[in-house]
Amino acid sequence: MLISWHNLLRQCADMGATDLHVQPGAAPRLRCQGRLEAVADADATSPEATLDLLRELLDESQWDEFERRMHVDFAVTDADGNRFRANAYRQEGGVALAIRRLQTHVREPEMLNLPATLRELTAVRDGLVVVTGPTGSGKTTTLASLVHVINSERACHILTIEDPIEYVHGNARALVSQREVRRTVPDFAGAVRAALREDPDVILVGEMRDLETMRATLAAAETGHLVFSTMHTGTAVGAVERFVGLFPAEEQDSIRQQLSLVLRAVVAQRLVPGVRETELVPAVELLLGSNAVANLIRTGRTEQIRSVMEGSAADGMRTLEQDLAALVRAGKITRDDAFRHARQPEQLKMWLGHDRVGGRR
Repeated sequence: MLISWHNLLRQCADMGATDLHVQPGAAPRLRCQGRLEAVADADATSPEATLDLLRELLDESQWDEFERRMHVDFAVTDADGNRFRANAYRQEGGVALAIRRLQTHVREPEMLNLPATLRELTAVRDGLVVVTGPTGSGKTTTLASLVHVINSERACHILTIEDPIEYVHGNARALVSQREVRRTVPDFAGAVRAALREDPDVILVGEMRDLETMRATLAAAETGHLVFSTMHTGTAVGAVERFVGLFPAEEQDSIRQQLSLVLRAVVAQRLVPGVRETELVPAVELLLGSNAVANLIRTGRTEQIRSVMEGSAADGMRTLEQDLAALVRAGKITRDDAFRHARQPEQLKMWLGHDRVGGRR
């Protein structure tokens, strides 16, 4: 049975799916609780149908980019007001689309099952907060939630730079300016540098993709702004090491010094299937920029940071394994799923044997 694009997007929203995949020669598939499932009774889509959809969704500049780069990121809102982030790409056999469903309303951190310590980051006045994790781990949703809190509670100017804009923030106590790469600004690095002349208090950099964006983001954090951004690494320590490692060797000592002074937190997260059907629960590793952590970054002893995290639960820090253990004890995820997502299973086994250490606050 042929299913309209409108109905496909509606099914994605109604079923609580996180993603929709449309590929020529196959039935559309929805990702529910991390698993891809074919849409019931749907026929395989044709190359012509996917290409027609893409032409309908893209404006002229986006279509030109797709033709030039053979892939493009964009956002779309359906007739029901549901918002989606999409990536279209060429593959053998035609054009395919990967479409991520976004929450219509930005939710508070507590409603997202995020640790209470994350909300405290919204009160920080300057420095750098990095949210990291693999694709599909909820980084953008976490950042949108933190921006929402600041927007609700602080009389300030929030400037976001995104590709594409995923969550639209209306003005509340704060004034919010949102810029989109290739639509209202050419690139991330240039937008961050320009932001310093636009009187922001808080800057959100959607992703630190390259060295120039990292350099500009670090400079913004050094000059009295609170900067949020994302990276694609599996751990908090990995984010620190990658940040430094992407700079030329002759600059790395000075970058360690700069980063040690401005880093306020690294939030490394992944989504784990919850015990309730369709629920995904964030498991969060949290590194805070304490004096001990800053000293280890400055002196290049990042391999010792994990030990500081394990011993600083009272301050809000935690490793992934500590948080997975806390989620199991709270009855939010199963033990099997916790072990499937642990990077160090033996550490998880140890923390599951502790009644209180490493619990969420």
